Amino acid sequence: MNTYDLILKRRTIRKFKQQSIERATLEKLINVARLAPSAANLQPLKYKIVDDTDTVKKVFENVKWAGYIAPTGNPAEGETPVAYIAILVDTEISKGDCGMDIGAAAQNIFLAALEDGIGTCWMGAIDRMKIREILNIPERYVLNTVIALGYPLENPVYENENGSIKYYKDHDGVLHVPKRKLQDIIL
Repeated sequence: MNTYDLILKRRTIRKFKQQSIERATLEKLINVARLAPSAANLQPLKYKIVDDTDTVKKVFENVKWAGYIAPTGNPAEGETPVAYIAILVDTEISKGDCGMDIGAAAQNIFLAALEDGIGTCWMGAIDRMKIREILNIPERYVLNTVIALGYPLENPVYENENGSIKYYKDHDGVLHVPKRKLQDIIL
């Protein structure tokens, strides 16, 4: 699949098969993240793989899912992520805003994961203090976000926005993600 089609296909996944992801695959995802553009080429991002069952469960308990469709949009028992990648900022390298670096790295992870058939969910509503404790993250690192991973149990679709950008589930349980129309965003 070419990059354009991969981007069109990529959607946030919130329901996952309970099939583990090989450690080498998770490391491959971090490899593409490290090659993303970085402001001044500082490369301040570090990554923590979370793939053991007990720790994955503890992280799951400290993230919030799908605000518009909660709690029915939350992964149920047997549909939870099987791994996470935490994105950290090393403050000994940069104390500035690393948002662009994080966005570029995360997008690389999302696209490479999808190419391997893995679904992702970018988690911003997280209990950073508790997750820091769970993952034993040293003080010099700022926990920015975690990415939930697993093989998809759902197939969300995007559609053109028609009065609302709120995502929703239809009567068949399919998640619909309204996106602003192309002609509405080009100035």
